[in-house]
Amino acid sequence: MKSTPLVVGQSHSKGRGLVVIRVLIADDHSVVREGLRVFLQRDPEVAVVGAAADGAEAVELARQLCPDVVLMDLLMPVMDGIAATAAIRSALPETEVIALTSVLESAAVVGAVKAGAIGYLLKDTQALAVRRAIKGAAAGQVQLSPQASAYLMREVRASAPSEPLTEREMEVLRLLAQGQSNKEIARHLQIVEDTVKVHVKHILAKLGVQSRTQAVLCATRLGLVSDGQGKQPNPRH
Repeated sequence: MKSTPLVVGQSHSKGRGLVVIRVLIADDHSVVREGLRVFLQRDPEVAVVGAAADGAEAVELARQLCPDVVLMDLLMPVMDGIAATAAIRSALPETEVIALTSVLESAAVVGAVKAGAIGYLLKDTQALAVRRAIKGAAAGQVQLSPQASAYLMREVRASAPSEPLTEREMEVLRLLAQGQSNKEIARHLQIVEDTVKVHVKHILAKLGVQSRTQAVLCATRLGLVSDGQGKQPNPRH
């Protein structure tokens, strides 16, 4: 039985012009969906625009609602979270997906990131850390639990870029590896945020990856950035 979409409105602002992050929750357990919805809606900077009970419904609602961030469980009926993540990222490249799951297995972690997830958190992550991760993902920051990061560093297989990165692309990649958001990178390089997004798009294409997460890990493997630069942000801090 499908869940009823929780639509909060289509505006990106709430109150006095406050920009909010539109979040879609996808989990087959109603208690998890409701718990996340209640907690997140206490934050004036977050609006839960919908909730899905399976991966297929998540894709459908994402296309209808165009959320900024999707919290995606991986083990769901009809369509699993990895397939749903790939479908959402293909149809809505501006929508970021965070895997929020109880599964910590190499295939799941790598599969989610390859599908385009910007983050991978376990369900034992503290609630406030989940909220911070949502805000970080909306800003373009990679969000990985320490355990997931360790799996990815062991499993990722990096190949040389299809063509050399430009000097500016290298600068952007290094800042990505430091966990900086698009806005922070733009400020640091004194360029507009849309230009940062173009550089990121070119970096992903040249590295042959689907997400910023993969780009940072590949860059670390290839020695394009140092291990220190490639350290993933810890959402628990």
